[in-house]
Amino acid sequence: MQNMPEVIVYTDGGASGNPGPGGYGLILMSGKHQKEISAGYRKTTNNRMELMAVIVALEALNKPCHVIIYTDSKYVADAVTQGWVLQWERKQFKKKKNPDLWKRFLQIYRKHDVVFKWVKGHANIPGNERADFLAVQAYKNGNLLIDEAYEQSQIDDEETLF
Repeated sequence: MQNMPEVIVYTDGGASGNPGPGGYGLILMSGKHQKEISAGYRKTTNNRMELMAVIVALEALNKPCHVIIYTDSKYVADAVTQGWVLQWERKQFKKKKNPDLWKRFLQIYRKHDVVFKWVKGHANIPGNERADFLAVQAYKNGNLLIDEAYEQSQIDDEETLF
C-alpha cells in the first residue's frame, strides 16, 4: 500500500436525546484540499452518527488512501483498534447494535489503509470542534433525513415484546 495519498479526517456525531434528532460532521484534508460533509437525521443515536461520520468519510474517497481518522468516539475507535468489530463480524453481529452500519463500514474500510486516533472531545482541538459544530448544525437545520435502519429496528423491537 505504498504511494497511497494521505488523507486526514476529523469526524464527530451526536444526538439530542439519544435517541433523538442527530447528525454527523466530518472534515477531509489532503494537501491543500479540504472538504466538509454533514447530514442530520430525525431520530437516531449518538453511536450511529459517530460511525456514520467515519463511513461517509471513507466513502467520499475516490481511490485507496492512507487515512488517519481523528475521532472522539471510543465506541468506534476501540471497536476497530481492539479488533472487536472483526469478532462481531465472525459471529454475524449477533446481539450487536448497528450491524447495518458496521457491515457498511467494513466494506469500505478494507479498501483503505486506516489508522484511528482517539481525541478527547470538547478539548479545543480545532478539527474536532469543527466536526462537532457541523454535526450539531446538521440536526438543528430542520432538513432531516430518516435513519431507516434505526427506525425500523425500533418498530421490530416493539413487535417482539411478547
